[in-house]
Amino acid sequence: MTWLDIITMYVMIYPSATAFLWMIGGIYYFFTQEEIGHITSYDANDPTFVTIMVPCYNEAANIDETVEHLLNIRYTNYEILLINDGSRDDTARLIDGWAACEPKIRALHQENQGKATALNNGIKHARGEILVCIDGDAVLDYDAISYLVKAMKGKPNVAAITGNPRVRTRTTIIGKLQVTEFSSIIGLTKRTQSVYGTIFTISGVIGAFRKSAMESIGGWSPDMITEDIDVSWKLQMMGYDILFEANALCWVLMPETLKGLYKQRLRWAQGGAEVFLKFFKSGISWSGRRFWPHLFEYAATLTWAYSMLGLIVLRFFDPYLLLHPEFNWHILRSTSFIILCICMIQFTVSLYIDSHYERGLWRSFIWCIWYPLAYWTLNLITMTIAFPKALFRKRGQLAVWSSPDRGVSL
Repeated sequence: MTWLDIITMYVMIYPSATAFLWMIGGIYYFFTQEEIGHITSYDANDPTFVTIMVPCYNEAANIDETVEHLLNIRYTNYEILLINDGSRDDTARLIDGWAACEPKIRALHQENQGKATALNNGIKHARGEILVCIDGDAVLDYDAISYLVKAMKGKPNVAAITGNPRVRTRTTIIGKLQVTEFSSIIGLTKRTQSVYGTIFTISGVIGAFRKSAMESIGGWSPDMITEDIDVSWKLQMMGYDILFEANALCWVLMPETLKGLYKQRLRWAQGGAEVFLKFFKSGISWSGRRFWPHLFEYAATLTWAYSMLGLIVLRFFDPYLLLHPEFNWHILRSTSFIILCICMIQFTVSLYIDSHYERGLWRSFIWCIWYPLAYWTLNLITMTIAFPKALFRKRGQLAVWSSPDRGVSL
């Protein structure tokens, strides 16, 4: 077997191996640890006071809908902090209007310094012992707060709970593919990571935090392009635990154009690379051993991306590479079939699990056949571009960014 055969086998088999791992971990978590879909009880009148923090940057088109749903949640002991991050549209006027007519709502204003700074500003004014953070374009399920409080209650070492985001925008093929992604990749990944004890990232659109724990680590990092990944690692490096609560649903707007999706995923990939580089030294130490699976997985995925890029470059410069005697064409054919079979099994498992939380999800199965190609192609492009960007990005500068498109039609 030549070196080219070895690289090709790795490139083709790695996606199947990760899919198999996510699938087995997701099944185990679902049947042993998960309280299935709204059949468990909770106390909507729990005395624990909750502050819902909503950072807003140019959210005039969405903030009214977000707030209207927040005012209808079934949990009783909460307040809402609307934090305007220097918006250039009508956001400031709208949130001031809500604060003037609703006693549960307060409005905060700051210059545009990024989402992390807005959340840190919110901590200073929050009265709740639990902080629930959602985006300014999100719709929170009316039971989500109750489930988040229940999941955190009586567990002093649990510093945060990551919720279960669901995709609202489903007009284009890109939107429909993301419905599949949030179940088959994100949902299964969080369940699998919960099994081995650390979660790579708390969902940026829906997460609950213990205020005292956040104060102990100095809050969110204003210089990290993905503050949600960074805060997840900071908390767990300090010895805190993070849990996944599948019942804490939050409906989010996602990009539905190729340009918007690329822009979003490039930022996610760059943020993951920044966190990997930031915590690598402490992560490989014995004290950081709980992060070894994350470090290994990230390094393996990065290796896959550059290996795949290398094969594409070789193919471009040598049009007859696949016809050379030393290249084993059967490797590509056999592993491609294996990948397809495992992916279809993975989709079936993930849709079965998430159908307990969202009706009609099986309609997304028709788009699954396209998803392996779409997901891994996007992964290849964004990771190979994002890692150098993270490596050479100036440390300490504020991470300020604008959201991509929120769907073609809402």
